[in-house]
Amino acid sequence: MNDLKQLHETDFNLWIEAMKTAIANRDLEAMDWDNLLDEIDDMGKSQKRSLESYLELLIAHILKLQYWHSERKRNYKHWKVEVVNFRNRINRLLKQNPSFKKYMAEVYPGVFADVVESWQIEFDIPEDNFVELKQIMEQDYFG
Repeated sequence: MNDLKQLHETDFNLWIEAMKTAIANRDLEAMDWDNLLDEIDDMGKSQKRSLESYLELLIAHILKLQYWHSERKRNYKHWKVEVVNFRNRINRLLKQNPSFKKYMAEVYPGVFADVVESWQIEFDIPEDNFVELKQIMEQDYFG
């Protein structure tokens, strides 16, 4: 067991192979339970970070389309493509993880506020700028 904990630190891929073998053989004694639980937890957190990142990028591009007038003509098509891409990535994550719909609804207001705060440095965004999650996820909504 101690060897597996050390292996987790020195050769992560080999540790994964050892865990896969132990699971396939139903060898409970060979499991590195502590590190395995940490890795499972990290996987979930990583997926949530990806969702939040795509959501931030989607919101940013919607705001650019709505309010960044000086750059809109030059970047309009690119920003629209990005909106479609980020929306698709979010939808793929939601398809793989249906429970993320609730999580996304919970974090959306804060993510939206953070995006507005950072992009207000670049261009004017009115105070009454909030776009509901349902609307921002509509396929034909571009701001």
